[in-house]
Amino acid sequence: MQPAAPAGGTVVISIYHVAPGKHLEFLRFQAQGDAIAKEAGVSPTQWYAHIDGDSWDYISIGPATTPEQDAKLDAISRQRGLPTGFAGGLQFRQFLSSHTDTFARGPTGAADLVAAATQR
Repeated sequence: MQPAAPAGGTVVISIYHVAPGKHLEFLRFQAQGDAIAKEAGVSPTQWYAHIDGDSWDYISIGPATTPEQDAKLDAISRQRGLPTGFAGGLQFRQFLSSHTDTFARGPTGAADLVAAATQR
């Protein structure tokens, strides 16, 4: 799988705590979203499943989309009879106890970050 964004690109890192008994439904929902993103030409999201340690269930790292990409994603979703906007957000939240989204730059290396921090 390719990185979610080229070096220095903006990505969205999401941490999910899935509601009890909703794991398979959540994964199916996200797989459907991944298929829509692929059809829209949006770079793939990378998924990580919890094995041991902290309390999160899944982490995703995907591209930060543009307004144009968002419009295309919504159009494809509507063509498939899926809710978008607020209704889509409510459908998404039924699977979760909580989640966070963070915008970040990467992937990159520590040496690249040092170079950026010391650039004049």
